[in-house]
Amino acid sequence: MRIAMIGQKGLPARYGGIERHVEQLSLRLGQAGHEVLVYSRAWFGSAAGEYAPGVRTVITPTIHTKHLDAITHTFVSTFYALRSGVDVIHYHGVGPSLLAWIPRLLAPRVRVISTFHCIDARQRKWGRLAKLALRMGERCACWFPHRTVTVARWLQEYCRDSYQRACDYVPNGVESVERSNSDNDTKTLAEFGLEPNGYVLMVARLLPDKGAHHLVRAHQELRRQNKTRGKKLVIVGGSAFTMDYVDQLLQLVEGESDIVLTGYQHGSVLEALFANAYMVAHPSETEGLPITILEAMSYGRAVLASNIPENLEVTSGQAINFNNRDVADLTAKLDFMLAAPDLVARLGEQSQQYVLQNYNWDDVAVGVADVYHRAAASEKSASVEHLPA
Repeated sequence: MRIAMIGQKGLPARYGGIERHVEQLSLRLGQAGHEVLVYSRAWFGSAAGEYAPGVRTVITPTIHTKHLDAITHTFVSTFYALRSGVDVIHYHGVGPSLLAWIPRLLAPRVRVISTFHCIDARQRKWGRLAKLALRMGERCACWFPHRTVTVARWLQEYCRDSYQRACDYVPNGVESVERSNSDNDTKTLAEFGLEPNGYVLMVARLLPDKGAHHLVRAHQELRRQNKTRGKKLVIVGGSAFTMDYVDQLLQLVEGESDIVLTGYQHGSVLEALFANAYMVAHPSETEGLPITILEAMSYGRAVLASNIPENLEVTSGQAINFNNRDVADLTAKLDFMLAAPDLVARLGEQSQQYVLQNYNWDDVAVGVADVYHRAAASEKSASVEHLPA
C-alpha cells in the first residue's frame, strides 16, 4: 500500500507523542513493504526525501501560528497526497481530522483512517473558538473516516458513548532499552549538575495541563520539611505556544539550585536523563495514552502519576498514583517513594517487564496494518462502522 501520514509536525520525532507514534509506526510499515509518505511542516526542519527504507518525508507549507499551523498544513498535505496516488490517508489527531471529508468526497477509492490520540479540547491553552473547532474535529474523526483508531481503551469508550462510533483500539508502544551507563551519560548529567540516581525526572511539553507546577510545589514542600533526601527535581520540556506558562514556571523555581529546567531535549541526552533517574513523575491533568510513562517504564524507572483514567490505564497497578491536582497527596506520595529506594527499584523492574509485554511498537504496526487491510476490503466506499442508536 501507499500510505500518507498527515497531522504530525514531521520527522525525526524530536518531541511530541504524535510525532513519536508516527515515526515508529512508519518505520515498521516501511520495513513490511509498504510505501509511507510522511508529510512534514516546512518550519519543522525536516529534510525531504528518503528517511528510511520505505519511508519518505514530503515537505509542505503551513501558516506557522498557534491556531493555523495544523489545519493549513493538513489542508495542503491532503491535496498533495491525493495527487500522489496514495491508497490510504491516515490522519493523526482530531484537529487534522476536521478535513477527513475531503478525500471521502474527492477520492472515493482512497481509504481514510483517523487516529484519535487525545481529547485536545480539554487543554487549557486553547480558547473557546479553538475548543469548539476541536470538538468538531472529534465528530469528524469518528464519522468521516472508513475506520477510526483510538490509542486507549478509555478513548474507545468515549467515542462509543459520545459519537456512537465503534473504533479500533491500537495503543502506543515502546522499544526494549538495552544500554548501560557510559562516560557520555556522566558528561550529559554533569552539564545539568546531576548525578546518577540523584533526581526525580519529569518529561513533558510545558503546558498547564501537564501539571509541572504541582510537582514543583510538592518538591518545594519536601525541601521545606528537609525530606528531599538529596534528590533534585529535573523537568524536561519546552513551550508549545505556552510561553506565559513557561515564564510562570521560571519565576516559581527562580534561585532554586535543586530544581533544574533543562528545556527541550531529545536523542542521547533524553536517553541519559531517563536511564539515570531515581524515578519519573507525571502529574498531568489530562492525556491520551502517555508515551512518557511507557518510556519511563521501558527504562525500568518507577513512576508516580496522577490518577486520571488515561494514566491508570497505562500504569495498571505498576505505578504509584496520587489524586489529580492534589498537591498535598502528591507531596505525600513523593515523600513515600523517596524514602523507599528498594521499593522504587522493584517497582521499576516490574513495570519494565509489564510494559514490554503489553506495549510493543511491532505489535502496534501489525494492528494498524490490519486496520488498513480491513478498510481496503470494505466494498462500500461510504461505509462507516457505527453502533446502533
